[in-house]
Amino acid sequence: MAPALTKRSLLRATVALASCTVFPPLALAQAQAGWPARPIRLVVPFPPGGLIDNMARLVSARLAQELGQPVVVDNKPGAGGNLGAVEAARAPADGYTLLMASPALTISPALYKNLPYQPSQLAPVALLGRVPNVLLVHPASGITRVSDLVARAKAAPGRMNYASNGNGTSLHLSAELFKRQTGAFITHVPYRGSAAAVTALLAGEVDMMFDNLPSSIGQIQAGKLRALAVTTPQRSAALPQVPTLAESGLDGFNVSAWFGVAAPAGLPAPVVARLSQALQKVVQEPDTVAAIQRQGAEPAFMDAPAAAAAMASDAAQWKQVAAFAKIQLD
Repeated sequence: MAPALTKRSLLRATVALASCTVFPPLALAQAQAGWPARPIRLVVPFPPGGLIDNMARLVSARLAQELGQPVVVDNKPGAGGNLGAVEAARAPADGYTLLMASPALTISPALYKNLPYQPSQLAPVALLGRVPNVLLVHPASGITRVSDLVARAKAAPGRMNYASNGNGTSLHLSAELFKRQTGAFITHVPYRGSAAAVTALLAGEVDMMFDNLPSSIGQIQAGKLRALAVTTPQRSAALPQVPTLAESGLDGFNVSAWFGVAAPAGLPAPVVARLSQALQKVVQEPDTVAAIQRQGAEPAFMDAPAAAAAMASDAAQWKQVAAFAKIQLD
């Protein structure tokens, strides 16, 4: 028979239980307070030289100064950004592996039948800025307004075509959203990258395309391409004379190539808070703001809850567009 508990033994048991439930979280918090104690890896799921990579390198340099530890950019391109996402999703949730987030995180779940990671494995830390896509035509087309383009496309269903930088990209889905909202039937011609698609439009091989504004702003300013509208709710500071698609009759049209930082799910709250505060400070510094704007982007800080809500809205939109366009990738 087990001995009965005395008042003294009961007290000892209570103290022991308290030490198990209180002290470990306290010790964990103390360890988190020392973060970061070593270099941080920022995984970029695209090749060097693109918009997301450029933003990662800009932010990482200043973030390292704020945190007092190196922030090392690690490019892991492939599979539409999925390889880099997998790399981050499988990393420990300790704050030493981060992911440069982009619309691929909200597009891929709608397109890939066998996504190599679960979206729940990654959580946003902050959204840092947005880049509008821009609807382009060749000046020789004679099209000067979105309404002209829609009328021409509807007059000859399937005769007009559009270029993109590949299947399942933000540019591809922007055009499919355009088709969904206008009822126009325009044929998709995918190219290997935005540069090849722009070259095709310049050569008159295709009739139109959506592009990230930074990629084509030089051609627009030189008069070699005509910008009909931008895809964000507000006009771009880089092209203030160009209307939005919403202003052009496509109510609620809202697409942007946003960029931010995500981390393996379960990142401790104190680490999220410190990282978010550092990122907010970095992205609001005048030098950083100017550098981002030179890329054709706009700083737009959102903390983790706001970023999660924005990403959920994007994911819902792309799910609808993928179903409309019957897009599914392996």
